[in-house]
Amino acid sequence: MTRLNSYFMPGLYVEDHSISVPLDWSDAQPGGYMGQSETISLFYRVMCAPERVHDDLPLLLFLQGGPGGTSPRPITPSSDAWIGEAIKHFRLVIPDQRGTGRSSLIDGASFERIGSPSQQAQYLRCFLADSIVRDFEHLRLTQYPGQRWVSLGQSYGGFLTLTYLSAFPQALAASFTTGGIPPVPIDPRRVYERTFPRMRAKNREFYERYPQDMERVNAIADRLSQGDVVLPNGDPLTVERFQTLGHSFGMKPSFERLHWLLDTAFQGSDGSVPVHGSVQLSQPFLVGVEQATTYSPLYWPLQEFVYADGNRGPIRWAGQQVRDQNPDFATVSRPLLFTGEVIFPWMFEQERNLRPFRDAVNLLMEEERWPQIFDCAQLSRNQVPLHSAVYYNDMYVDFDLQMETLSHVGNAHAWVTSDYEHDGIHEGGVFPHLFTSALERGDLADLL
Repeated sequence: MTRLNSYFMPGLYVEDHSISVPLDWSDAQPGGYMGQSETISLFYRVMCAPERVHDDLPLLLFLQGGPGGTSPRPITPSSDAWIGEAIKHFRLVIPDQRGTGRSSLIDGASFERIGSPSQQAQYLRCFLADSIVRDFEHLRLTQYPGQRWVSLGQSYGGFLTLTYLSAFPQALAASFTTGGIPPVPIDPRRVYERTFPRMRAKNREFYERYPQDMERVNAIADRLSQGDVVLPNGDPLTVERFQTLGHSFGMKPSFERLHWLLDTAFQGSDGSVPVHGSVQLSQPFLVGVEQATTYSPLYWPLQEFVYADGNRGPIRWAGQQVRDQNPDFATVSRPLLFTGEVIFPWMFEQERNLRPFRDAVNLLMEEERWPQIFDCAQLSRNQVPLHSAVYYNDMYVDFDLQMETLSHVGNAHAWVTSDYEHDGIHEGGVFPHLFTSALERGDLADLL
């Protein structure tokens, strides 16, 4: 192993590692021939309880959400509840997915240096599920030869789980997913047609909880429509960007975060919405909006391409197409409705961090052929135990579509709950429930 560091922190023993993987897996094979492509770094951390450093523990691979999300950096085991539970039984392998964190990070500045828009588009294709899973399989075969591992996939990590089960089922002893079963076969328009009604319902819940915020939101939107408000980083603050504050509505305590952000919005003697005169937005509010609407560099560029599977045809901004069919989400509608996890073309014009990706993303939106990431036949005969937490009220991943997919996956077991939202894994009850369920079915008998 290429161990970079090892150290103890409160409640954890940690090792930092890095290996090389091909940028393009098309002519390479995990565990074997590396092809002629340039290589990139795959960084991963290994964690366990301090008292179990020398124990022979089964491995649990964490599949981070996103896309483009960086792996957890826990403060203590209890700062992310699943980690505190998992280290009781496993040695954790927590990679930064390619292009994120310390795995050859991609940002706007580095992406601009790649070449022409067509070269950038081809480069970006190398950072999707088929490549991510091959990275992890190469890691397993070269660093843990012959050892199967358990996987835990959160959100987009559930997409990666089904890709892993499709391509390399022999690598997995069992799999857990939380809020992340994709529709298979996949259709992004169908996804967003289910997503917008849930966004609408979340807006209604927000305004019912904090009715005074409707006046605030509408006043802010009217002010932004004048077109001269600028964020601290120089980006224009438009109504569209303001609406994306609803992105977190499917997690807790997002309503409260937005409520208190709006509480600071207005300059004036007591911060109330001005009855007379022009609305002046405060600097703390603008700073807060910038921070709340800035994401990891690959998150938005890859967002709709998680639905690119095989010869499904061009995606062509599926989220924008569906938004256009819902006029109550227009910037001029009142009350103003916030949007969720949806990518829009204007983002790549207005946001300086995304502008370098614009031409490549536009080219990929017209792409007709993609690697196959889900093998329906293989999934139907799957024998790897799959235990999935399906959140009934999940704003991001439709309940009915998740259940439809799981009904066609062999050896799949769904735990349906309305006690959690999309980020339930970070609370105390989700991983223990899935783990106990697998234990009681005997699905971990060969490991523990």
